[in-house]
Amino acid sequence: MKILAIDTSNKPLTVAVIDDNMLLATETITTHQKHAEFLLPVIEDLVSKASLKPTDIDRIVVATGPGSYTGVRMATTVAKTLAMTLNIELVAISSLLTLALTAGKVTGLINPIFDARNDNMYTGLYKWDADNLVEVLPDRHTNIHEWHEQLAQFNESIRVVTSSDTFDKPLMDIGANVSVNNHFEAVPSATLLGRYGAHLDPVTDVDALVPRYLRLTKAEADWRQDHPNEDESNYVEKN
Repeated sequence: MKILAIDTSNKPLTVAVIDDNMLLATETITTHQKHAEFLLPVIEDLVSKASLKPTDIDRIVVATGPGSYTGVRMATTVAKTLAMTLNIELVAISSLLTLALTAGKVTGLINPIFDARNDNMYTGLYKWDADNLVEVLPDRHTNIHEWHEQLAQFNESIRVVTSSDTFDKPLMDIGANVSVNNHFEAVPSATLLGRYGAHLDPVTDVDALVPRYLRLTKAEADWRQDHPNEDESNYVEKN
């Protein structure tokens, strides 16, 4: 199975082309967030370097969020467009799970974190069950104080995976069962994403797939404030 894997959820842009268990081509860029400018040229370049044509791809695996609104929207839109245009399978995976994959098959719990600024974070809690990472606590947008209380309930070892040092001290204060990864190693990998997505079921309705923002966009929050008594389903119709 030839797989194209894409993740632009946050600052890193990572793309890989895989053929079964063989990595054919990959590129990860961490120096900018111009994903709209670089994503399609990178995909085209890697497919060409893998000596493939777009029609040779059997499956696309995409990280659909949470993360940067623009980044999440870009990857999801490109993946959907290619899947529908080429009539190929599409697999959607949490961007937090994608980050958790960088920890490897460790025992205990894995806690991926994206820094959302002002003591806020996107986070979740995972654990390996055979070859699957399963949710122990679902992905969410929360703050460090609430998350500290959640993690303090667990006695198992917890591996924190994040590229930011913002939350190191409050999480380490939970106890000796919490360890923080090397921040330089917490870079999402399209190679890991593609390999993991190879054994998952594809989405049944590609057109219905939407980004996983996990919190309101500013426009939605402003609309809700201006229309406190209206059904939220009217948001799209009125804007």
